[in-house]
Amino acid sequence: MSTKFLFRGLILSLLMTNLSCDNDDDNGIIVAPNTSFTVTIENVFEAKDYFNNGTTGFIQPGASESFSFDAGKGHYLSFATMFVQSNDLFYASADHGLALYDDEGNAVTGDITSLIDLWDAGTEVNEEPGVGENQAPRQSGANTGVDENGTVALIGNVGDGFAYPEDEAVIKVLLEHDGGTKFTATIENVSAASSLPTPLAPGAWVVHNDGQTPLFVAGTAATEGLERVAEDGNNEILEETLASNSGYVSPFAPGSFGINDAVFTASEVASEALEALAEDGSPAGFSLVFNTPVGGGSPGPIFPGDSYSFEFEAAEGDVLSFATMLVQSNDWFVGTDGIQLYNNGTPVSGDITNLIGLFDAGTETDEYAGAGRNQPVRQGEPNTGADENGVVELETNPGSQVPNVSDMIKVTINPN
Repeated sequence: MSTKFLFRGLILSLLMTNLSCDNDDDNGIIVAPNTSFTVTIENVFEAKDYFNNGTTGFIQPGASESFSFDAGKGHYLSFATMFVQSNDLFYASADHGLALYDDEGNAVTGDITSLIDLWDAGTEVNEEPGVGENQAPRQSGANTGVDENGTVALIGNVGDGFAYPEDEAVIKVLLEHDGGTKFTATIENVSAASSLPTPLAPGAWVVHNDGQTPLFVAGTAATEGLERVAEDGNNEILEETLASNSGYVSPFAPGSFGINDAVFTASEVASEALEALAEDGSPAGFSLVFNTPVGGGSPGPIFPGDSYSFEFEAAEGDVLSFATMLVQSNDWFVGTDGIQLYNNGTPVSGDITNLIGLFDAGTETDEYAGAGRNQPVRQGEPNTGADENGVVELETNPGSQVPNVSDMIKVTINPN
């Protein structure tokens, strides 16, 4: 054999030896290196100020109107309806609203008329009630009176020299608790026998948190929405403003992920670790967790605009699972029980939100999302709800107030 062929054979032998040392597994098969991935979980809820809202209609003397809503501990109710035989007066509670639960967590019920007052919006100069030509029943069009450029105040503190019926001679307000988180409020116009019978014009109501003043702030100028309600019984602007700022919003809690070791399995009973994650936002029972918001210095939930991020290494054939609690629920979580991390040898990359679902852990009986007393924001201690004794399954009926998964969360994965 020639020296040339011997040399070529030696080179090939050395190359095969190096490949075997560097890349072969125990069976002599070349193994592709692992890829490092980063997963980002972002809370994309649209931030809202209030929980829910609605409107009331035109209520003639002797008539009434009811509206129902859900509310939880810590929620308040505010509403406003025009005293029609006036220039800019309206009935409402104090600017901070009416507490719907007492300090012990019991629902407030019964006749709450004593908590309702007649207010002056301070937007139009008062005329004698029931006579003024710029009052709704007699004005030629909306907003015809003289601008007052004042502030919202109790009519009793205005001192305009006119006499007004007692509040309880015009309006009666009842609050019923229908069970769970459901309430019904009834506004009754009782002015038929008063010194000045008057309709109550279309108004607006809103359920909100303690410390908020969604309709007005006493001693400050009225908003345009309140001005239209108080002067003309037109609730369109106020309703639009409240609607755009009301709705279900939730943080996501620290969660867990697994590679080829599923955090959960659909159609099976939840593990003890998953129960703690799904009910109370605690991933302590898992070894792989994400718990610190990006840019944060300590573990905590993520609110709208915040995100979690975690990294791992995986090879072809590996599968990712993860779960993070939807905090404003009893035992719901968002996640997946298995996403293939490679597609025909190529690492998965980009937005994978369409592969994520909203799941019910099946461990605690569901309450109205965002208001239930056994949900983390309102429960006295962990694991307080009624046992459900179910299995993990997709949540198919979360309630009309709960947005689609893609409007709650965005999940992306990128090879590093």
